[in-house]
Amino acid sequence: MGIISLFDLSGKTAFVTGGSKGLGKVMASALAEAGANIVIASRDYTNLQNAARDIRKFGRDVKTVRGDLSTPQGAENVARKALEEAGRIDILINNVGGRPFSIPTEDLSPEDWQRLMDLNLTSCFICSKVIGKEMVKRRKGKIINIASMSGIIINRGIFGRAYETAKAGVIAFTKALAADWAPYNVNVNAIAPGYFLTEINERWFSEKPELKKIAEESIPMGRFGQPEEIGGLAVYLASDASNYMTGSTIVIDGGYTLW
Repeated sequence: MGIISLFDLSGKTAFVTGGSKGLGKVMASALAEAGANIVIASRDYTNLQNAARDIRKFGRDVKTVRGDLSTPQGAENVARKALEEAGRIDILINNVGGRPFSIPTEDLSPEDWQRLMDLNLTSCFICSKVIGKEMVKRRKGKIINIASMSGIIINRGIFGRAYETAKAGVIAFTKALAADWAPYNVNVNAIAPGYFLTEINERWFSEKPELKKIAEESIPMGRFGQPEEIGGLAVYLASDASNYMTGSTIVIDGGYTLW
């Protein structure tokens, strides 16, 4: 088998949570370009339809699931609907997540703490449980969890550490699940992005220019990542090229975590 053919995803179906925009949409598009059919999930109907239209330009089948993955029941509903729509899912990217607020720990309510845990960590567990159970039965599958460099280091200039804690949990969950499911030929790995110029980060930086300055000065490469720069890594982890990799977290951050 030639090296290029190892990256061919033809005949596979990938499910990407939070796939209607940002890094999720980029990764879904990259997998489609590599040959995979796609299922994307999001709360926003308009974003879903726009993303599906864009991804279909690669000539793949694209299905959409509208739902809220920020609650345990919502995540389970979305995962089961995705399975129903696709019939079989070969690749799962647990991408949904985020840090919608910056509240100092001493002022952070238990409700907001739990909200970020459910959005960033519990959704990852539930989708892996529902989709991965079928992979275990087939003894074949790829799961890619989107963690963050924030699960490894603590971000300067942002407060409230529920996000860092949840993303550290994603990294630990990735290792645990990889160990449990390795005998079933299900690979579980994680990507830990640094600062990428997604729409939400551009909004953060426009509202908090001091944060943008801190972040830029902390990156050895001296720039933020462009969203499309994560696509190749997602294809690698979804493809046969990564068959001997499991339980790993790959950091892609312009060198932020080197300091």
